[in-house]
Amino acid sequence: MDELAKLPPTAWALIAGAAVVGFGLSWAWRWYRHYRARKALRAAVTGGASDHLANALVPDGMGGGFHVDYLLLTLRGVVVIDLRDVRGNIFGGDQMAEWTVMDGPRRFTFTNPQGALYDRIAAVKAAAGDVPVEGRIVFTRRGKFPKGLPKWTIMIDALRAEFPPADYESPAESAARFGESWQRLKSAVKPSYMADMR
Repeated sequence: MDELAKLPPTAWALIAGAAVVGFGLSWAWRWYRHYRARKALRAAVTGGASDHLANALVPDGMGGGFHVDYLLLTLRGVVVIDLRDVRGNIFGGDQMAEWTVMDGPRRFTFTNPQGALYDRIAAVKAAAGDVPVEGRIVFTRRGKFPKGLPKWTIMIDALRAEFPPADYESPAESAARFGESWQRLKSAVKPSYMADMR
């Protein structure tokens, strides 16, 4: 202890500087890892789309709006994506009001997301006009459905197989067929203020 008290002020400044640099590097590394993971997740969701919108607020026709994680323009039309990053074993069904998550000793429930997905699909149809609209509740790899997937629920790794990418060598067929409706939808939506609240 006496040895530390005898250190000159420059030594204390060097120690403090090293601590600040170490903290800064640690924070920067964590930020970069989080940024890279989000970028990879976005690429996994949008990989099959010829165009997409993220974190959009779709008008509900009554002065409000529905937050939509992703809107994808695909060969089959527009796809509404409700993205869920839930860790653990998930037990859910079409007729269940709540779905249960078990992650080791932790257990919690969340409202069945299918009803909200139907509302979002209806809002997108109203805003886009004459274009087929589908919806999927997409779960990341951190979740598992040991008893099987409920209707309209899909794991992220299967999303690209269900909605394969267009041939980008030639003008995208989806853009040509649904371009007018897609532009109408893009004009109707706004950036969602709920993006960081989910």
